[in-house]
Amino acid sequence: MIHDANWIGTALKAARPRAVAALLRYFGNVELAEEAYQEACLKALDRWPTQVPPRNPTAWLILVGRNVGIDGLRRIARETHLPEAMAPPVELIEDELAESIDAASYGDDVLRLLFICCHPDLPATQQIALALRVVSGLSVAEIARAFLVSEAAMEQRITRAKRTVGQADVMFETPSQSARVQRLAAVSAMIYLTFNNGYDASSREAGHKQPLCDEAIRLGRLLLQLFPDEPEVLGLLALMRLQHSRAVARFDTAGAIVLLEDQDRRLWDRAAIADGVALTHRAFRLRRLGPYQLQAAIATLHARARNFEETDWGQIEQLYRALADFEPTPVVALNHAVAVSRARSPEEAFALVEPLASQLATYFYYHAVRGHLLERIGRDDEARQAYAASLGMATSAAEATQIRTCLDRLKRGR
Repeated sequence: MIHDANWIGTALKAARPRAVAALLRYFGNVELAEEAYQEACLKALDRWPTQVPPRNPTAWLILVGRNVGIDGLRRIARETHLPEAMAPPVELIEDELAESIDAASYGDDVLRLLFICCHPDLPATQQIALALRVVSGLSVAEIARAFLVSEAAMEQRITRAKRTVGQADVMFETPSQSARVQRLAAVSAMIYLTFNNGYDASSREAGHKQPLCDEAIRLGRLLLQLFPDEPEVLGLLALMRLQHSRAVARFDTAGAIVLLEDQDRRLWDRAAIADGVALTHRAFRLRRLGPYQLQAAIATLHARARNFEETDWGQIEQLYRALADFEPTPVVALNHAVAVSRARSPEEAFALVEPLASQLATYFYYHAVRGHLLERIGRDDEARQAYAASLGMATSAAEATQIRTCLDRLKRGR
C-alpha cells in the first residue's frame, strides 16, 4: 500500500505534460483533455493510497482519463454515435499501454501542446499563462505570482485564453516551421517560468516542485531538438542547467535559504555546470545575442568562481547592462543594481534601486535588496524598515527565515 502522499503528488506533476498531450491527441480539445486529466488525478488520489502503485503512472492516467472523457462525451450527447476510435479500450490493459508509451515519441506531443497554448491569436502574456496552467499544471496563484498580478486578473487571463483557443478550433498537429519560429519566444518564456517556479520553491516545497525544474530542462532539450541552431534555445537550456547545478547548496538542513556568498560550492553539480558552460559557448559562437544567452553568461561567471570573493562582478555588471537593453524591466534593473553594489559601491547601487520603488512595491526581493544595501551603507534604521516590508511579502517559510536572520543581525549590532 502507498501511504506517501508526497510520492503521489510528485507522480501526478511529472506525468501531467505527457498525459495531457496524449489526451489532447485523442480528444482534439484542450479543455476536454485538461478536464479528463484532472478527473484521472482525482481517481488516482482516491485509489493509489490503498492499492499497489501502477507500474507506469502516466499510462494509468492516460487510460483512466481517456475513459472518463469518453463517458463525459456520452453523457453530453447520448444519441450521438461515437467514432470507432473513441470506443473504450476494453482490450487494452495498463501494461500494454505502458509499453506503447515507452516506445512512443511523446516529446513531439508535448511540444505540440506547448505550441497550441502559444497560439498567435493570444497576447504573449495569455500564451505563457495558458501553457503554465495546461502543460505544467501550475495553480492560478503560482502563475499570478510569477507575473506580479492578482489571482483574479490571472484567472480572467487564463479563461480568455482557453476561450480563444477553443473558438479557433485549433487542430492538434505539428505547427509549420514558420509558425514554430513565431511562437518560439512564448514557448521559451513558458519553459523558463516553469523552471523558476520550481527553482524558487522553499526547501519544504522542493520535494513537490523539484519535478518542475526537471520537466523544464527536459522541455528545453526537446525544444533544442527542433531548433538546434537557435542561440536563444541553447542559452535557455544552458541557463537552466547552470542555475539548477546549485540546487543542493541553496538550503541548509533546517530549510533556511543559503545565499550565494555562503553556499558550499563543493555541493554544486559540476557535470551540470560543464554542460551549461558548453551550451553557453555554443550559443555565443552563433553570434546572435539574446537575453537567455546573457543570463547564461552571468550564471557561468558565478559557476566558475572558486569562491564568492573571486567572482568577476565587473563583467557581470556589464552583462546586466547589456541584458537591460533586451529586457528593460524593473527586475533586471534590480539585479543590475546588485551587481553594481559588488563591482563598485552599495551607495551607487542604492541610487539605482530607489527609482524602482513604485514598480516593485509588492516584490519581496526589492525590499530585501534595499534592506541589504542600506545595511551595507550603515543606515540601520532604514534597513530594518525595508527588511520588515520584505518580511510581510515573503511567500515561503524559507524567505521569512532569511529576512528574520537579517533583522536579528541588525538587532545584535552586526
